[in-house]
Amino acid sequence: MCGIIGYVGPRASKPLLIGGLERLEYRGYDSAGIALLEDDGLDYVRAVGNLQQLKEAALSNGSSATTGLGHTRWATHGTVTEGNAHPLTGCDEQRLAIVLNGIVENYRELKASLEADGHTFSSETDAETVSHLVERHYEGDLVEAVRKAFAELEGHFTFVVIHEDHPDLLVGARHQTPLVVGLGDGENFLASNAAAFLAETRQVVFPDDGDIVAITPDDVRFVRVDGETVDHVAVELDWDDESAEKGGYETFMLKEIYEQPEAVAETIGDRARHGKLVLEGLGMTDEQLRRLKRVVILACGTAYHAGVVGRYVIEEWARVPVEPDIASEWIYRNPVIDEDTLVIGISQSGETRDTVGAMRLAKEKGAHTVAITNMMSSHITREVDSVLYTRCGLEVGVAASKTFTAQVALLYLIGLKLAEIRGTLPPDEISYIVDQVYTLPDKIAAFLDGNHPVDEIAQRFYDQPFFLYLGRHIGLPVALEGALKLKEISYIPTEAYSAGEMKHGPIALLEEGTPVVVVATKIHVYDKIVSNIQETRARGAHVIAIATDGNEDIQHHANDVIYVPRTPAFLQAVLAVVPLQLLAYRIARLRGLNVDQPRNLAKTVTVE
Repeated sequence: MCGIIGYVGPRASKPLLIGGLERLEYRGYDSAGIALLEDDGLDYVRAVGNLQQLKEAALSNGSSATTGLGHTRWATHGTVTEGNAHPLTGCDEQRLAIVLNGIVENYRELKASLEADGHTFSSETDAETVSHLVERHYEGDLVEAVRKAFAELEGHFTFVVIHEDHPDLLVGARHQTPLVVGLGDGENFLASNAAAFLAETRQVVFPDDGDIVAITPDDVRFVRVDGETVDHVAVELDWDDESAEKGGYETFMLKEIYEQPEAVAETIGDRARHGKLVLEGLGMTDEQLRRLKRVVILACGTAYHAGVVGRYVIEEWARVPVEPDIASEWIYRNPVIDEDTLVIGISQSGETRDTVGAMRLAKEKGAHTVAITNMMSSHITREVDSVLYTRCGLEVGVAASKTFTAQVALLYLIGLKLAEIRGTLPPDEISYIVDQVYTLPDKIAAFLDGNHPVDEIAQRFYDQPFFLYLGRHIGLPVALEGALKLKEISYIPTEAYSAGEMKHGPIALLEEGTPVVVVATKIHVYDKIVSNIQETRARGAHVIAIATDGNEDIQHHANDVIYVPRTPAFLQAVLAVVPLQLLAYRIARLRGLNVDQPRNLAKTVTVE
């Protein structure tokens, strides 16, 4: 989720790059840097922290360079240091540099190959492999070198290259992360978001996945990875500055809902590919993992719901008892844990007061502690033994969306890693599930890009005074999260319950026309869910079911059905929550509410 800006033209590039980074800082503020093509080669300025640190370092001296790159970083590989800040160089730092947004999944194999060829690495990042790979292939034609390097890369990434031999040229490549070309008068831009250059031009071109784009002051050309030349039509954006920052979406929350494929893809990234798991960050030996007697998952709000998903998958796959708990309650229970307990704390911000305190207590009592967070160097990371980061970029909307699905995806990987080490699943089954986890981003994207009746359902029910959400097994935490979203942003009273528990109280709330949202994806308790649906229908409720694509049976039981793509039962949580996010969003917008800043709520809860 890093920010990229590049410029070629007649003007001094430094102020344009700094200005572009200011408008991209929401994409990352761990560190920032620029590379300027001066007369004697590339010159760099890098700084750790927010963009003000770079501005103070960069604007202290002038530059006449008219070609340059800028980058603002959201750290995914490597700590937050100046050495890991982009732009990143090859072996000869005066000749070539790159900036990258995304994840290079096969960087380990590439790095080993490059080191065997004599390349020396200076950072801890996956991105540096790209600069050395382009350097390996460079024989005078920078576009050709990028094309050959691009063909060797796996992952989700956009990168842009600058080279001393080509003073009026930048070459970029895009694969499943954003890249946009800005067309000026005798000048051109490359960026991860049009907001970076909107003050200079509104004429843009959006490259396709697999495109390599070369810009000079007077020309833009596109080639595919196979060398075929392609053409794209320029369009004129009518966005204002606020719309540009939101990527053209009406709100940050909607933008972040649609960023979930990228957020989940980057979180999975190099950790799960080709049926194999590489889960660095657990910080435990194989023997410690085999010796585990219990897992405790501590969190609050949306993160707690992700933890409940974690209970189902870890218990099923790794056959170890899992106890998800609300951090603010757990900390006052005098909990019973020991060195054979793994305690996982989940906090999007890493600053949630209750969760941070609970993790401190768990560590004091001798448990091994692991944090799942989206924020490098946050408070929780300093209180635990080890950290696993989601890679979502900044989430502006108060109501979490992409961070929830990324947290669940990471818990899937933890469950599979425990199963692998403890020998509780056959290797071929683990490999199959890993491959299915890897496809989740594409399936989220397929749903978001497809046709579904969410808007029409929202239109019919946005003025209802009450909703009931039901789920069983893996569908229960999805129902809990869907109900929380509706409460948070639409202010409609909403109950979420285990469908099997409904008749022990909540069924009394049903009357003619009450909307009941049921998570009814295909799982071994599906028949039980159908029975619960029939119980609500008998009381006059209107059932809105979230179901697995191809399940025609559900149409005989529900009034409305929203289908999500097929995937193995335990992976359905990541998909089934997306229509519930959209339903809550559309209902809130129809009620005229500010979804990005719902009343009485804050993005980070730092008080008890």
